[in-house]
Amino acid sequence: MTAESIEHRHQWPVPPQDGYTVDDLFTLPNLPSHTELIDGSLIFVSPQRYFHFSVIELLMKGLYRALPPELEAVREMAVVLDRQNVPEPDISVVHASAVGAMDLTRFEAKDVLLAVEVVSPDSESRDRTTKPQKYAAAGIPNFWRVEQGGNDREPVVHVYELDPLTKAYVHMGMQREQLKVGKPCAIEIDLASSHKR
Repeated sequence: MTAESIEHRHQWPVPPQDGYTVDDLFTLPNLPSHTELIDGSLIFVSPQRYFHFSVIELLMKGLYRALPPELEAVREMAVVLDRQNVPEPDISVVHASAVGAMDLTRFEAKDVLLAVEVVSPDSESRDRTTKPQKYAAAGIPNFWRVEQGGNDREPVVHVYELDPLTKAYVHMGMQREQLKVGKPCAIEIDLASSHKR
């Protein structure tokens, strides 16, 4: 196969000089599902691992049971932080009033009360550093970072709350087996059930 034939098979988008914007993310044709925009660059995600999938399922079930009617849990929806940053948290808790038409493609940061990232090998740096800093700067009041525990099945949840003065997250604790928090509302989730089938 020649270099020319390879070039014609894959037409990679050429980024604008100042990077992509929110408008580009939602209008560029043929972008893969779950493409994120971080600092004006398009981020393509790798195939999901089972740990990632099962933890999202576990947390979503727990959130559905715990959230009051004025809050809604959504998975893998774009959140506009600013014109060059549109991440897609694994889970977001949003004001129910922000959930409008069925063709909704994104939420604004002001609508999000909690962003959750389940760390994957290909996104460790983004999930541990880049995204939390950006969520905090955008004013999202709560953040959970979920990692694999020692036995490869057990999730460990790092709970953070926003310090409004510094616009930075404060680590409120690391929770195993049982997740119990008071913000954005009272939530209790049995984390040990992630490996009980």
